[in-house]
Amino acid sequence: MLGQSITRNSILLALFAVVTTLLIAGTYLQTRDRIALEERKAEEKALLQIVPRERHDNSMLDDTVAVGAGTPGLGLDQDKRVYVARQGPTAVAVIIPVTAPDGYSGAIDMIVGVNADGTIAGVRALRHKETPGLGDKVDLNKSDWILGFNGRSLTNPALTGWTVKKDKGEFDQFTGATITPRAVVAATARALQYAQTEHDTLFAPLSQDTVAGEP
Repeated sequence: MLGQSITRNSILLALFAVVTTLLIAGTYLQTRDRIALEERKAEEKALLQIVPRERHDNSMLDDTVAVGAGTPGLGLDQDKRVYVARQGPTAVAVIIPVTAPDGYSGAIDMIVGVNADGTIAGVRALRHKETPGLGDKVDLNKSDWILGFNGRSLTNPALTGWTVKKDKGEFDQFTGATITPRAVVAATARALQYAQTEHDTLFAPLSQDTVAGEP
């Protein structure tokens, strides 16, 4: 009797595990597409803060250039994508992922929008662990400091000016916090240098066949 009871309980537990697994798998399959869609919307929202819809007529999420981990200057620890904004076949701006590894509390993941003329369309800090009330001013929700990059380029200022004023550069630091803005300024300059070096690839025009939707 004891053996039969153990066998019956084992079967019941196995059935319970199978049913639970099927329910979890079913829920995942039902919500996977919805989650992917919401993630895509969130990603697109961040890109549109830098290059608004009126500046381009393509889907930046679907027009990308692969950029590998370890690409010189970008500080990436995994493969990512550069997003391209176009008017017709012409690339008007690109949005480049870059990581500042030397933030006060760790790495700061950023995106830097660069116009075709080499000026900055916008910079955003996507992820960071900087100190609340001090280093977190790199976040646009906390401060408009990061908007100070708009319109800047490698000639405005010259490369020697791409640091904080404490280091005799052009950019403000935060009261009581210098390491964080210093890291963000340097990472932004490196993204500009990457855009300059890879300009022909990043801003390559689409062929007329591609614009017309032909294979």
